[in-house]
Amino acid sequence: MLIIEGAGEPVQDRIRAGHRALRESLTSHGALLFRGFDVGGVEGFDAAVRAFSGTPLAYTERSSPRSVIKGNVYTSTDYPPEEEIFLHNENSYQAVWPMVLFFHCMRPPESQGATPLASTREVHDTLDPAVREEFERRGWMVVRTYDDELGMPWSEAFNTSDRDEVTAYCERNGVRATWLGDGRLRTEAVRAAVHRHPVTGEPVWFNHATFFHVTTLPEAVREGLLEMCGQDGLPSNTYYGDGGAIPDDVTDHLRKCYRAASRRFDYAADDLLVIDNMLTSHGREPYTGPRRIAVAMAEPSRA
Repeated sequence: MLIIEGAGEPVQDRIRAGHRALRESLTSHGALLFRGFDVGGVEGFDAAVRAFSGTPLAYTERSSPRSVIKGNVYTSTDYPPEEEIFLHNENSYQAVWPMVLFFHCMRPPESQGATPLASTREVHDTLDPAVREEFERRGWMVVRTYDDELGMPWSEAFNTSDRDEVTAYCERNGVRATWLGDGRLRTEAVRAAVHRHPVTGEPVWFNHATFFHVTTLPEAVREGLLEMCGQDGLPSNTYYGDGGAIPDDVTDHLRKCYRAASRRFDYAADDLLVIDNMLTSHGREPYTGPRRIAVAMAEPSRA
């Protein structure tokens, strides 16, 4: 991560004045932290996103609850503050994902609450070659069950209450949709685990195979979910692309590689963090006190 320091000037001015160099720095470092600038609230944050990347994207095929702040500016994931959100790349389970992510610290927490970052280039290179090659050969599969009472309702995830619209979306995006009883939906999607970055051409470990896997959940949550809905009814879980189970020692190894590559910083008020979503995974530490982080996504890509 490259830190760019200001002296109270509008961050949008800094972005416009050095746009080309900033884009090159983002590709080189994977993340930029603008500190000491005036962001200008939600409107200024939206303007900064547009100056750097163009129109911010809507959050579609959701996997986590977020609240709209304004337009396509959202809160960070609405998740209990005492829990960790494991490292991941935004929407890597989708056919199309955002290339650039933006985080604006509107109010820092009292303790912890960082957005840890990990280089997907480093994770890729430190994985056991046999583990990596197995995923390259077989791919990975995400299986999601949408339920009004457990996890996320499909109407919220897909931003519509029209079943035909959801089915059509899934068909367009390589997702197998199965409508179950009681208004529930099960989806399966097979994706690549390793991608090539469209600018650098480097291989990157870009997937949700670890994040969505049931073993990444806290033990008490995992046991409770398995008891309630069984392996086949989990809100989300991952497999090899042919449906084979991913062994526990493999998911343990994946988590260790992410953590070994992880770097953190403490938020300051008005920080603006910009991430290349394919080069850098992100998470969230537990925290205390109020914490308000605005997020936005931009530049849809299939790499």
